[in-house]
Amino acid sequence: MVTIIVLATRNSGKIREFQQLLKTFPVEIKGLSDFGPIPEVEEDGETFDDNAYKKALFTAKALGLPAIADDSGLVVEALDGAPGVQSARYAGENATDRENIDKLLMEMKDRDDRQAAFQCVISIAIPSGPALTYEGRCEGQITQEPKGASGFGYDPVFFYPEFNKTFAELSSEEKNQVSHRGKALKEVVAEFEKIIVWLESHLAEAKPPKPDHTQFEHNDWSKDKMV
Repeated sequence: MVTIIVLATRNSGKIREFQQLLKTFPVEIKGLSDFGPIPEVEEDGETFDDNAYKKALFTAKALGLPAIADDSGLVVEALDGAPGVQSARYAGENATDRENIDKLLMEMKDRDDRQAAFQCVISIAIPSGPALTYEGRCEGQITQEPKGASGFGYDPVFFYPEFNKTFAELSSEEKNQVSHRGKALKEVVAEFEKIIVWLESHLAEAKPPKPDHTQFEHNDWSKDKMV
């Protein structure tokens, strides 16, 4: 039996990535574009876990199917964890990557502590509420200026000491080996057989019980008459 799981995104690249990673398992990964219009989820949680779970649960409830969602961002020690859940909107709503980077470098000006980390949380939820959570984290440092032309977001200013490069200087293969999202996905794939068992058991529990027909055994509708 093939289990349908909805990835709470319309990003075709992300959908293909999940489909490729899970192709050996009895699941069918669909994206939001495979269904009718679904309202956008407001990502107003205080943590990555909050937002990932909110997106996964909202999608699961809306479609009546198990759903996967992720949330990620950059946390900088000297900025008390900022930009954090506001990573994509650090310089304001609809800010560009360059605007977010410029604000970050301005906030980090003259600061000695450059420690930072990318964090990712993946949530797998079912319509009745329960969820599984997987996390990935990659430690690094904030550079003084952008370097590299690959990647996106804060990649040009996130220096990864082990490779002596910023994320924007890494190949996609190198980045996937060590990135926060890559680590979280590896955890999901490593446990996916257990995840399928968990989904099947919880989805079965969530179904309403079949009617107990013994409750009707003393009713004889054959005697009912139209008046």
